[in-house]
Amino acid sequence: MVKNNKIYNYLLEVIRRKKAGFFCLIDSDKQDLQQSAELAKDCEKSGADAIFVGGSIMLKNDFDSTVIAIKKQIKIPIIIFPGIFSLGSPHADAILFMSLLSSRNPQLLIGEQVRAAPLIKKLQVETIPTGYLIIESGSLTSVQYMSNSTPIPRDKNDIAIAHILAAQYLGMKIVFMDAGSGAKMSIPVNMIDAVKKNMDIPLIVGGGIKTPDDARKKVNAGADFVVIGHAFEKNPDKNLIQNFADAIHKG
Repeated sequence: MVKNNKIYNYLLEVIRRKKAGFFCLIDSDKQDLQQSAELAKDCEKSGADAIFVGGSIMLKNDFDSTVIAIKKQIKIPIIIFPGIFSLGSPHADAILFMSLLSSRNPQLLIGEQVRAAPLIKKLQVETIPTGYLIIESGSLTSVQYMSNSTPIPRDKNDIAIAHILAAQYLGMKIVFMDAGSGAKMSIPVNMIDAVKKNMDIPLIVGGGIKTPDDARKKVNAGADFVVIGHAFEKNPDKNLIQNFADAIHKG
């Protein structure tokens, strides 16, 4: 059996020790196996606390191979960020078992989760129940298009708070607010501040964060974890990764 909450407890410890954690997101469709493994290794050396592996669509059938290649290079946890629930690997340490709470699409609220549950049981990876919210970003992102859902308006803090509370009361262990990969605008700091004051579970923030300074602002506003992916796809420079890590951990 899977050791319950091992990775989740690790994430809580990251918050306790560092104030905020740094996740590097690797899309197996955007890079080959060697590039994915090298990026993961560079992220770990810079102080990343975990590697997310996922994507909105799967054009290449090498997700499991990507996870294996990454695992050979790093010791920090590998967490599946399932843009589609057919993504899975027994070599990952955990999976964000997500419900897209900002959507009114029943397939993404519960339908895909029911389909995926037997596969996840077979994979024997730890599940982290996650409330997933898409926030308006000024552009049509892949996750918004593929999910066929309307994002929460970026100036409606009250709507975001209501969704966060619903996630918490439903028993979710973590909330992920996402502007989407390559978003024109990242999530406003005033929205992060507003929701964090009304929640008792960890908050992940990602999407459209292009600079270390922007990442620092997310942490100072209340983000417990910051996810960086697209910025490293465009520029996998080791110094840039280190600058993001420093900004997130030092706040």
